[in-house]
Amino acid sequence: MRSNTIQAIDPWLAAALQAKIDGKTKPPGSLGRLEALALQLGQIQNTLTPRLTRPHILVCAGDHGAAKAGVSAYPQDVTWQMVENFLAGGAAINVLARQAGMALTVVDAGVNHDFGVRADLIDAKVAHGTANYLEGPAMDAAQRDAALAYGEKIARALADSGCNVLGFGEMGIGNTASASLITHCLTGMPLAACIGRGTGLDDAGLERKRMLLAQALPRYAGAHDDAPAVLAQFGGFEIAMLVGAMLAAAERRMLLLIDGFIVTSALLVAAGLSPAILDYCVFAHRSDEAGHAIQLDYLGAKPLLQLGMRLGEGTGAALAYPLVAAAAAFLDEMASFESAGVSNKA
Repeated sequence: MRSNTIQAIDPWLAAALQAKIDGKTKPPGSLGRLEALALQLGQIQNTLTPRLTRPHILVCAGDHGAAKAGVSAYPQDVTWQMVENFLAGGAAINVLARQAGMALTVVDAGVNHDFGVRADLIDAKVAHGTANYLEGPAMDAAQRDAALAYGEKIARALADSGCNVLGFGEMGIGNTASASLITHCLTGMPLAACIGRGTGLDDAGLERKRMLLAQALPRYAGAHDDAPAVLAQFGGFEIAMLVGAMLAAAERRMLLLIDGFIVTSALLVAAGLSPAILDYCVFAHRSDEAGHAIQLDYLGAKPLLQLGMRLGEGTGAALAYPLVAAAAAFLDEMASFESAGVSNKA
């Protein structure tokens, strides 16, 4: 694995940005979180006039060997069927990305299906799904590193095309189980607290999921704070590819829109590799999946939205983007007390 070069945000511009924000025709702080977003945007881009260009949602898809053991309410075939739905423009993320004015990039990171050459699908398949972590590591180090490298390459290509806002989404039956194991290891919280109903397990299904993941955990003998090792043991190719994309996007000083539970599990790994990545993250929403609150608390993150969602696909990121755009717009377009001839407070 290569070392990354993410730079922590330099606070030198913070005072000037805050003065510009406070000088707008409003009481200080009255735009709430939009003001914090504007400050963050300006610091990421090192300018008093940040611009959002070519915003994208990156959706990575992959299958999990453990899915056939019953950790999900849906059969594994749903992964490739949903990729087809993405390509046809009919999924929730297609609708919400179009509504937000965001482009959508779909990646086959490791789906157990052959799509053939498709104009709208990036073929970055590492393998036809991961191995079953109930029996051994989900992937070996070479596969993990290949997935990370693919993700980095995709994010850099988007940056080269002019994109400076990247939202992250995923698709993979069984990936809430992987995310639960990753979250437990990297946060130290009890495994049972990190496990939720995923795609809608009933009580019996949830209990089976908890039992299976408890059986998987002792098969990992590595350190629980070793993010790359935890990723290889329990992750999916789509999660690993998101990790690589996040790291490369932050290196290119892009704004990262973090979606729900699975995407945040990828961020836990990325932050384990480079804590400075958190400076570039906007947490889109709080998912209803059980472990997401644990992740957010561990990262000290304040999500923009709480809508009772738990779909994934990057849907929360697409819904949050208009708020980011609003923050950039008020910073750029709103009159100041001086320019508008409005009296400021005494």
